Amino acid sequence: MHHDQSRLRALLHAIIERLCQRHQLTLSLAVCLCLGLPAHAKYISPSLYISSYDISAVVASDAITNNVNISDVNINEASSENSINTPAHKTLTKQSFNQQPQTTKNVANINSLAPTSGGQVTLSEPSLYALLDAEFAADRDDTERALTIYKQQSFKQDATAVFERALSLSLRNESVEDSLRFAKTWQDQNPDHVPAWFYVAHLALRAHDYELAGESLNRILSYDPRADLSEILIGIYPSTDEDKRELLAALQPIDSEQNASLSVLKAGLLYQFNEPEVAIVHIDRALARQPDYVPFITLRADILRKTEPSEAVIHYISQARLRNPDSKSLYLYEIRYLLDLKQSEQAWQLLLDAHERFVDDEEITLLAALVSLDVEEYASADQLLNMLAKSPAYLDQAYYYLGISAERQQRFEQAKHYLNGVMQEDLVLEARRKVVSFELLNDDVEAAIATLEKLRKDFSVFAPDSFVMQADILWQQNEADEALRLLTRAARKYPNNEMLLFARVQLLDDKNDYIVKRTLLNHLQALDPTNLSYQLSYAQLLLANERSSEQGLALATSIIQIRYDDPRYDNELHLQALNILAADALATEDYQQVIDYLQTPYDVFPTLRSGTLLLRAYQGLGNNEKVEALLADLQQRFSFGQRNINDRIQLY
Repeated sequence: MHHDQSRLRALLHAIIERLCQRHQLTLSLAVCLCLGLPAHAKYISPSLYISSYDISAVVASDAITNNVNISDVNINEASSENSINTPAHKTLTKQSFNQQPQTTKNVANINSLAPTSGGQVTLSEPSLYALLDAEFAADRDDTERALTIYKQQSFKQDATAVFERALSLSLRNESVEDSLRFAKTWQDQNPDHVPAWFYVAHLALRAHDYELAGESLNRILSYDPRADLSEILIGIYPSTDEDKRELLAALQPIDSEQNASLSVLKAGLLYQFNEPEVAIVHIDRALARQPDYVPFITLRADILRKTEPSEAVIHYISQARLRNPDSKSLYLYEIRYLLDLKQSEQAWQLLLDAHERFVDDEEITLLAALVSLDVEEYASADQLLNMLAKSPAYLDQAYYYLGISAERQQRFEQAKHYLNGVMQEDLVLEARRKVVSFELLNDDVEAAIATLEKLRKDFSVFAPDSFVMQADILWQQNEADEALRLLTRAARKYPNNEMLLFARVQLLDDKNDYIVKRTLLNHLQALDPTNLSYQLSYAQLLLANERSSEQGLALATSIIQIRYDDPRYDNELHLQALNILAADALATEDYQQVIDYLQTPYDVFPTLRSGTLLLRAYQGLGNNEKVEALLADLQQRFSFGQRNINDRIQLY
């Protein structure tokens, strides 16, 4: 044996001298694998880490706007004091388990994979020549050959490192079911190799084979009830209710009383299935072992919110925060909960406390400033935002919200100064839109248009938006023809921009420009068949040219029938559709139908158009009392005199 290894090493040195530098890592790995060195320490080894399904419960940086969910619990960050009493499972690194889990259900025929591709299990050691061949194949992206060789060699004697390398390649290039089948077959041949239990458990969870996963987890906990399962559980949280139920059913028989990782997983599943009383038992077991681990604390708070009054939840999270004064996550969780309870003043005070503790944390400073704006503490907001403006990364946000603060204090020139300084692309459009509104407030149309021209010069991506805003200004100045010409020129420059096309459509007359308007609307609906705004404009066009058009009525009616809990529901479009239907009913002298369409919406959200349509309906019915009351309401709400109201009525 020793003589053979000497010959192999001599041959290896000769090969090294002849091969180019890019193969050095390949050769080193092959030697490590063959001679039993810990290759995983220097090269890719299988891991139990999945970046895209991390179940961490550390409250994220935007935790003020997001509730903590069990799928956010990062068990991996917990203390590893409960780790299994063997160094073998510590070879797991964070490299190769980063593939998305497959959705296919149970892995069938788990034992059908032969130990080798072409023969029976042998007891000889792995062949250096074969491993070199496999590594060169992998280096040339011939993964099929590399995998075949590695899987064959992994079933030989003392081939743990070869197995890990084979599993690593399998995870990168095969389905999770194939990787599980290989790992399970290898484990069956090496039943005492503890790390393989961890591999199989994790892969079974990823493959949604919860029966096998339950068996593997039970074996691990029978070996060591306090084994660290954090690496196994990362990234395996199911996304569907069916899978969650199957996972819970597989975990229920397993005794998790001494295992924090498994207890918190059970707690999270029970919480999501609205069994908070049972969930609290399991999360308390986890907290008994790790009482100050923040993800467990916040999960318990989530569970308490289903069973206890808000005062009890606040008391619990406050006490936990006092025990962990350096935990930003606990501050943010409590602040978020207070904001959910509409207790803005208390949230603001707590944010100021957090700002004093985390004085260099720019995110906390920004949140404190925003809540200061929300509670109208403008001096505090301005002070915090001016501090934030010293940071290049937060300068634009600071300027934007300083502009908002100045606007709310009616310091419009100061607001313009700050908002004109915003250059961050996701804020600049709204900032310039506000500047334009301030210019128009001062009747400075030229300045407003100059702002828009500069916007499209500095940010070409917002050129279509600027053209639409400029056309709207021209329309408000009774220069509809000039607005239409502007949009026509812009549409030639941006021929596929739906925003420009639709803005042009809205300026065209329903009757005089019927053919052009219908052509444009048909084109827009072809580009986006689900767009309700296009459908509603088309309905209005049809009804304007053909009283009680069946297609027009059907389109408008379909929009008002969309339920408020439907993602497509839009309150403004709903009201516009009601107005269109009411106008058609008014044209046919169906006055009661107009009232049925609009009286309740007007009471809830009064608009001038709805009010004038209602007024004409009551006039048609001869209800003078309603006419006088509604006319007075319109005059008070919209500052219109009798003549203005009469002129508006004639439009309908």
